[in-house]
Amino acid sequence: MSTPTEETELAREWRLEVNMGTEETPDWQLCPGVREFQPASEPNIEDSSDYDSDGWAGNTKTAQSWELSVTIRRKANKSVKVFHPVHEKIRLAHYAYGAANLVHLRYMNRNGLPEAYEGKAIPNWQPSGGEYTALGETEITFTGDGPLTPITNPYA
Repeated sequence: MSTPTEETELAREWRLEVNMGTEETPDWQLCPGVREFQPASEPNIEDSSDYDSDGWAGNTKTAQSWELSVTIRRKANKSVKVFHPVHEKIRLAHYAYGAANLVHLRYMNRNGLPEAYEGKAIPNWQPSGGEYTALGETEITFTGDGPLTPITNPYA
């Protein structure tokens, strides 16, 4: 019996999708053109030390925040003069307030491995600009609003 070969994960194995439907009837669509992807989830830890611990420090997690930083290459249909609808949903949410400012998203391992998450976030949409030879890119930071929930990978 042979031992299974383990392979190193690649950064490009992440897939980002945006809900283009409603919460009741989700319509998950790929966010195309992702070229950088950096998830982060930071716990807030407070010192909970007391005299009863014989000098050992105590710590308690009291909150959690999350964000997702991505860089995308813009996609457009120049014959009808429209950008990709997922990119437009994110861009327009950046300028909105209230519920319209939130993007319902999920991201997962595109090869079906178990890592997958879902949440709602406020996007910060910042076109990169650049030299005359540069491709059109936009840096987006999604700041989580509420929980980032581990989900079953839909590609498992």
